[in-house]
Amino acid sequence: MRLSTRIALAVGATVPVLVLATGWLLLRLVAADLHDEQDTHLRERATAVAKDARGLLRASAADRSAAVERARERRLFTSALDVGVRLIGPEETFTGGPQPGEGVALPQRAPVPVTLRADGRSWRVLSTRVTGARPGVRGTLWLFAPDTAGDTQLRLVRRRVVTVALLAAPLSGLLAGAVATRASRPLRRLRDRASGLDPRINAARLEHAPTRIAEVDDLAHTLQTVLTRYDEQAARTAEALTTARSFASAASHELRTPLMSMQTNLEILTEHPELPGPDRDEVLGDLRREHGRLLGLLVMLRELGRGDLVEADAFGPVDLADIVEVSAEEQRRRHPLALISSDCTVGLRVHGWEPGLRVVVDNLLTNALVHGGEDGRPAQVEITLRASGGLAVLIVDDRGPGIRPDRRAEVFERFKRRPDSPGSGLGLTLVAQQIDLHRGGIRILNPPSGTGTRIEVTLPLINGSAGAEATLPLQRNWMITTAGRPQEFHKEDS
Repeated sequence: MRLSTRIALAVGATVPVLVLATGWLLLRLVAADLHDEQDTHLRERATAVAKDARGLLRASAADRSAAVERARERRLFTSALDVGVRLIGPEETFTGGPQPGEGVALPQRAPVPVTLRADGRSWRVLSTRVTGARPGVRGTLWLFAPDTAGDTQLRLVRRRVVTVALLAAPLSGLLAGAVATRASRPLRRLRDRASGLDPRINAARLEHAPTRIAEVDDLAHTLQTVLTRYDEQAARTAEALTTARSFASAASHELRTPLMSMQTNLEILTEHPELPGPDRDEVLGDLRREHGRLLGLLVMLRELGRGDLVEADAFGPVDLADIVEVSAEEQRRRHPLALISSDCTVGLRVHGWEPGLRVVVDNLLTNALVHGGEDGRPAQVEITLRASGGLAVLIVDDRGPGIRPDRRAEVFERFKRRPDSPGSGLGLTLVAQQIDLHRGGIRILNPPSGTGTRIEVTLPLINGSAGAEATLPLQRNWMITTAGRPQEFHKEDS
């Protein structure tokens, strides 16, 4: 059912009810006015006939002649004019004019006018006490005024109210329908514009010019917000699908080499069961290394996909010193021969994703431990965390062979690694991805000692001038492409 039809029916049903309610109130007011008018007339008549009633009672009490009594009685009824009179004395009752039958029971007293119904008729009744100075001169004077005129007027008003209510129902419904149809025109235009949107055909979005109708403008704003969220979610869904496809493609490409190597080694073991012990141990060592590389590659790809799909509500205050200390302690357990030293300023908090920041520190330390040793010596790694100008600065130094300046831009690309590296080629890619998510910066520098590599990461502190709230990049495609644009923006080579 259309909105205008609903409004027309509602108004068409409400207006007659209001008319009837108003008519009922009007009837009560008219009845009160008519009664006031009749009561005033009764009081005036009571005042006028009280003297004649007293004289009639005196004549009756003195046993005067019937002629005198009749004369007094005529004078009483004449002064009463158009109201009925009933004078009840000690000995007899005098009646005259219109009034209920003598068999109708009267109220005990009626000092103020009341309504009396008898024989299908309505009367306004007033009583007053009549007393004289002489003994026996006492009685009750009743005055009656027929309520016929009042009933007639009330019936007339009642009929007119009902007639108006019956006419108001269709007329108000039609008028309300016309007004509602015109008033809902902006809503229909908004509906037409919204129904014409089809993202499969064009990229047009809902446009709305203010109509100065609060409900329509609010609805348009709500629709625009909902459609924007839908577009964002659709983009994120498409991005997630593309990420999944890229994950499958990258995984199949990079897993092929270790899987083929493992297959070759397994075939050697199967076809040559009599293989000598040293050769067999060498094949099994290759299998273990390829298995570790395969497992590490899958873990790295999973973390890269998580970084591409993380949402802004996963971010919160994170203490960098805690992350660095926990990661360093774990690497010391894994590499007991390595020399890992840390110097961290406590209380440096950033707005970040804690698992992502842990990935940054873990991969920087792992990369330094893998490449930080030379000539068979244990790796030496130094970690420093300090504050500088509203930024948290994390520095990881190693004593390895270092990275040539012309190759430093490549280390953040996917699957870029040295020929003899046991890694997956994704560790520093994960670092660059997380730094981009946290709106930080990363640089590869020469260490002060001149030997090895220094990697410096900067992140905005919560209480720093760089701001407390980080927002996610508009595009996150690290599983699909390398870090070209983010690296150029965040990384400085030297």
